[in-house]
Amino acid sequence: MGKARVQGKADVAIIGGGIIGIATAFRLAEAGQQVVLIERDAPANAASRGNAGAFAFPSILPLASPGILFKAPKWLFDPLGPLSIPPAQFPSVLPWLLRFFRASMPDRIEASTAAQAALNQLSEAETATLTQEAGLDRLVRHDGALELYESGAAWRASLKSWERCEKAGVEIEHVEGARLAELQPGLSPRLVKGVFLPQWKTVSDPRDYALALLEAAQARGVHLVEGAVSHLADSTEGVMVTLEDGRTLKADHAVLAAGPWSNRLTATLGERLPVTPERGYNTTLPPGSFDLRRQVIFPAHGFVVTPLATGIRVGGASELAGFDAPVNYQRARHMLDKAAGFLPGLKREGGTEWMGSRPSMPDSLPVIGRASSSPRIFYAFGHGHLGLTQSAATARLVTDLILERNPPIDISPFRPGRF
Repeated sequence: MGKARVQGKADVAIIGGGIIGIATAFRLAEAGQQVVLIERDAPANAASRGNAGAFAFPSILPLASPGILFKAPKWLFDPLGPLSIPPAQFPSVLPWLLRFFRASMPDRIEASTAAQAALNQLSEAETATLTQEAGLDRLVRHDGALELYESGAAWRASLKSWERCEKAGVEIEHVEGARLAELQPGLSPRLVKGVFLPQWKTVSDPRDYALALLEAAQARGVHLVEGAVSHLADSTEGVMVTLEDGRTLKADHAVLAAGPWSNRLTATLGERLPVTPERGYNTTLPPGSFDLRRQVIFPAHGFVVTPLATGIRVGGASELAGFDAPVNYQRARHMLDKAAGFLPGLKREGGTEWMGSRPSMPDSLPVIGRASSSPRIFYAFGHGHLGLTQSAATARLVTDLILERNPPIDISPFRPGRF
């Protein structure tokens, strides 16, 4: 895709060509806005490329939770654990980590869960509308997901969380024995219990989905501009967007959807929000590596296995580390080893390893709302593990804000100034 030339002033400039920015561009263009989408790299080439490909609408419980306070000390310094911090990164991550522990208090958990449930319910409805309008229904799979447990004790320990999900409207089915084997043949006998989530959906491939949505957005007039943004500023003429190569663009409004890179630009507006890069690792095995019927989730180990059109993707885990920290692909290999133990027939040859950074907030809620320094600039980042899941809802909310329409849900839990 070549560089686009924008004539005059756009209605909206969106910074960030991942799934959040692309979905927002599509929705604004559908509403009749002239939209410029600015991306520093190839579109959908970061977390939107290598994620697990799930519309995880039932995933409403924040990572920050009372239980995490007991698990985290053991996990954090295990280089292969579900949540880790390389020792050299600890000083820079400490402020985020302190907020994370504060967000784990029971009263905050209840508020975060309610907000996440409302956003995910909106996401489910908006995703159905968006995929139909954009002609993407063919890329969405309705197979549900299966969360797996190695003991009755581990399953029983999860029941309070599942009760909370059911109260929020999440459909669940507790399974074992023949029903478990029916939902996913070939599991290790170590896996004795499961929870089936029929509302869970996946895409054929997350990057293919994002690029197909981008193509639909461009067909509606969205212009793609390649380049890294170095500065945002409000003026009497609108928002001035300055790129590193010296080019400038003007727009009536701007949306910052640059994922974990967003803080570099909020700083130019005098704001620093606690979004941190949270690395995920995966290995994508060739198609046919296992007869996987749906996404399977291993909550005690922090990874999932997903059937994609491009192969079988084994990935997840969380590593709090900056962009320049050394990459530790041993994490991907460790998850693959575990997956082979749980799925004995898994063929492990020919895989492609990947690492990407998610934009994570301490309370697991995204930032959606106006910048405190400008009524023309809007934030849409910090979705953590739920960027694809919440992309359509975020696009709807940002569009409503820009067009001065009442949003369909209370967005105050996502306000930038909550920290």
